[in-house]
Amino acid sequence: MQTDTLTGFVKNEAFPGMLLIAATVLALVLQNSPLSHYYSAFLHTPVEIRIGALHLSKPLLLWVNDGLMAIFFLLVGLEIKREVLQGHLSSLSQIALPGIAALGGMAIPALFFIAFNHGNDFAMQGWAIPTATDIAFALGILSLLGKRVPVSLKIFLMALAIIDDLGAIVIIALFYTQELSTLSIVVAAAALVALFVMNRMGVSRKAAYIIIGVILWVSVLKSGVHATLAGVALAMFIPMEASDPSGKKFSLAHRMEEDLHYWVALLILPLFAFVNAGVDLSGISPGGMKESVPLGIMAGLFLGKQVGVFGFSFLAIKAGLAKLPENSTWLQLYGVALLTGIGFTMSLFVDTLAYGDTELFAYADKLAILLGSLFSGVAGYIVLRIATRMNNE
Repeated sequence: MQTDTLTGFVKNEAFPGMLLIAATVLALVLQNSPLSHYYSAFLHTPVEIRIGALHLSKPLLLWVNDGLMAIFFLLVGLEIKREVLQGHLSSLSQIALPGIAALGGMAIPALFFIAFNHGNDFAMQGWAIPTATDIAFALGILSLLGKRVPVSLKIFLMALAIIDDLGAIVIIALFYTQELSTLSIVVAAAALVALFVMNRMGVSRKAAYIIIGVILWVSVLKSGVHATLAGVALAMFIPMEASDPSGKKFSLAHRMEEDLHYWVALLILPLFAFVNAGVDLSGISPGGMKESVPLGIMAGLFLGKQVGVFGFSFLAIKAGLAKLPENSTWLQLYGVALLTGIGFTMSLFVDTLAYGDTELFAYADKLAILLGSLFSGVAGYIVLRIATRMNNE
């Protein structure tokens, strides 16, 4: 990415989106072929780390979901920090439209899900599944239209997704935390204090933050709080401005963001999609897709997202709280609202938090995420294609 705006990311979003599609298709093919045994064996490959009394043993699937996704959330935390302090979320006027739209894009899909599942306590654990947006996919589809889409709309979508990610972080912290371990919480608190002291002292060595960050991740993993939150917490203490040994000023946070971006976009998210998108279609009947959970997910992503994002944006603009993105039309804004229904990787992640490895829904919940995301992506592209053609006539 380039130095101080979202432009760098906007120029490079197409390939990661295509890579996610390829990883998803490959997972679906393997799971529904004679090779499914090998795919399952890969997911459940035991991986252990033992250092003295410290022993971590998890299948590969959980190392990806708990470990590599913590790195993804570290990148998310760094992006949020930069945009709030220096970028497109640094003033009230800039944050107004994407902030209000993101609020609608989280609240309305959740209400759609609740409408289908109220009264079923277990099913209700998944209320947050349709509230998420997969920014790589959404921007990837938007990029297919090239320069015909105003840059202001791409920035609006990116800012909305960043706020959406912040909302996901809060939801995970508040609603998907297990029983807490006092000792691990104390160790995590000590790690946070160490990071704070390092930040205040102007420590500028990346390795120092990574070492304490690993300690923080392990302690959070053992505490009962979801381990991915360690990545966000670490990001908050990475200095925006530091000095190298010669006294030259630089941004350690931005440097780490640049270092992580391609690893996350080209490896971590595709690998996450590959290990989580392997839906066994043989076990899903048409009747299974009519159950309340898959219906709530599909309705939340496809209907709830567009109603929430576009509806809240419309009200905010008409009330004078925000302005329509520069050089864009209402139809283009609606097309972008449709794209926010692409939950995919983020929705799959929340699904794993809500329901774990249970097969109670026989993969119908995961298929519902894929279908809801597919409908949103196709509809969003069609609307934006029509809108750009009308705008150019």
